[in-house]
Amino acid sequence: MLRQVSRLLILGLAVAELFSAAQLPASAIYPVAIPPKPEGDYVLICRSNHICTWYLRSMIQGDEEDANTGKPAAEKAKQVCQHHGAAQACTSSHGNWSNSQQCYLQSLSPQPPLSDPAWQGHTDGAVWACVLEQGYDEGRHLVTRWVWLPGAPDTVVADPVTLAYRAIAEMQLAPPPVRSAPGVGQVGLVNMPVWLWVVKSENTWGPIVREASVPGLTVTARAQVRAINWNMGDGKTIRCEGPGTAYGKATGVKDSPDCGHRYRKTSRELADCKYKVTATADWDITWQSTLGDTGQISMTQQAGMQLRIGEAVPVLVDPDGDQASRPSPPVGC
Repeated sequence: MLRQVSRLLILGLAVAELFSAAQLPASAIYPVAIPPKPEGDYVLICRSNHICTWYLRSMIQGDEEDANTGKPAAEKAKQVCQHHGAAQACTSSHGNWSNSQQCYLQSLSPQPPLSDPAWQGHTDGAVWACVLEQGYDEGRHLVTRWVWLPGAPDTVVADPVTLAYRAIAEMQLAPPPVRSAPGVGQVGLVNMPVWLWVVKSENTWGPIVREASVPGLTVTARAQVRAINWNMGDGKTIRCEGPGTAYGKATGVKDSPDCGHRYRKTSRELADCKYKVTATADWDITWQSTLGDTGQISMTQQAGMQLRIGEAVPVLVDPDGDQASRPSPPVGC
């Protein structure tokens, strides 16, 4: 409740400043330049010096008190963006402002090849687009240059979603290692059980937790696989809510208790005489920032294998004891 009251007071003061500007002499009135609104929950605050800036709602400073101690809460990240000493909007459609580079920074995707001079001979870090608007009136134009940075830029505005994706990148999520019985290189049989499972690890199944930070803001992300969708290559998709159960030789001929399939046709007429199997892991990722922002992100990782499915070949036995005969094997497989 105190948080809401303080934010309303801040917005009310900003509006009051605008009205006070309207009472100045006509010669002192200048048009207020409003930068484009970035994506997300941002609030526009205009000061009496006619500088308007979009602030992330969760990063607006307040005078609220800590509910446990009754003392003022810790000061949150403050927007201080300057261009040669003059106030500058901290975010725009061109990116987030960097005081050290004196421009708006945008990440480049894909990155230029390492042979590009922008890398300055480095192989680590990243190359960013540095965008600055120059000129006046009809002569206003954008100037873009590429700069190499060894780590995260010093942009004042930190988008929690951007930090969430940075934390996810630290997880190095990988496709699930897939296993089956019969396995790759073996031959299964029509109408016989096929067991399916994946080998679990922190970055192939979870749970896995990573953080990403900039001064004044930290985002913690947690990822966990929700289910595996097995496309069996015969038009059937098996959804397994867990990793599946590994097959053991002592199990015998029975269906998997949680993740399995039975093929109704051989793979004889398919390319390479094998079914192409694809396992897609559905990741559920949740994140939370130290400023109270939360969100969810869905991602997938895929792995594949090929299974050969044949059929049992009957053996004809002569009841008089003569040599048994077998049907001719099919051509091609």
